[in-house]
Amino acid sequence: MTIAEWMLFAAVLLYLLTVAPMKAIGHGTFDNSNPRDAVFYTSGIRARALGAHINGAETFPFFAAAVLLAEFRPQPQHLIGLLADAFVAVRLAFVAAYLGNRPTLRTSSGISALP
Repeated sequence: MTIAEWMLFAAVLLYLLTVAPMKAIGHGTFDNSNPRDAVFYTSGIRARALGAHINGAETFPFFAAAVLLAEFRPQPQHLIGLLADAFVAVRLAFVAAYLGNRPTLRTSSGISALP
């Protein structure tokens, strides 16, 4: 596997692991038989984690398409890998800003989705 392909895997893990810890933290109030209960995600870090999770799901298809299209072309593999690394690094910073309640920093990252 190429570095860019590993970054596809990392991007999926990032958006899945953004919300998973909130379920563990809220073990007393999280109902696994109703995992999409909106009340669980209504405030604080849980709401921000859900927002970052949804944003990750929204951006992933575009990232995956870009990586796959680049891989099909005769381009320098190191450049494709470098750009994929940069995307995941920016996504990590975006999630950290989202969870840390830094909306200005999050918006200035350029990765946030339009409302």
